[in-house]
Amino acid sequence: MKILVVGASGTIGQAVVQELGKKHEIIRAGRNGQDVKVDMTDIDSIKKMYEDIGKVDAVISTAGSAHYVPVTELTPELNEIGINYKLKGQINLVLLGMNYVNDCGSFTLTTGILMDDPIPQGASAAMANGGVKAFVKAAAIEMPRGIRINSVSPNVVQESLHKFGDMFPGYEAVPASRVALAYKKSVEGAQTGQNYEVY
Repeated sequence: MKILVVGASGTIGQAVVQELGKKHEIIRAGRNGQDVKVDMTDIDSIKKMYEDIGKVDAVISTAGSAHYVPVTELTPELNEIGINYKLKGQINLVLLGMNYVNDCGSFTLTTGILMDDPIPQGASAAMANGGVKAFVKAAAIEMPRGIRINSVSPNVVQESLHKFGDMFPGYEAVPASRVALAYKKSVEGAQTGQNYEVY
């Protein structure tokens, strides 16, 4: 299969590329795109990415950031970071990419543990994650041409504990390589409308 991975240079993205690259052709995309550049907050950039790469069998998004701040300090402007990147950015990859995904292909987006197991300062990220999960579940019943759509909800990953560990006290971090298997299940499997939790 020919698979587009958006966010390929991130911790989870690298693990996904390594796992799926064993048997598939991978196109790595992102702000610093190794193969193709894309700004997920820019509709024209997403359109150009798809025009440049043409048809694919699967699209995976491991990208999307949000701002972590106490809810008492969360302004509409700061909240827009999660909305524009994690929520709208990922959804726009689907809306603008449907015509570029082959029949019976798939989309796999990324949510996260915070929507189900919140932490202080994580309200904006939880909101974006929950929105993506709801979109995936609802869109799955309408996707054309046998195209499937799922999401992956990872726990904090071991490789990122040095950056985020203090925010996740008591959480049992998972290796990125195990998270990557959920994306493999989504791409190579047959299910749709699922949110694969890797806790």
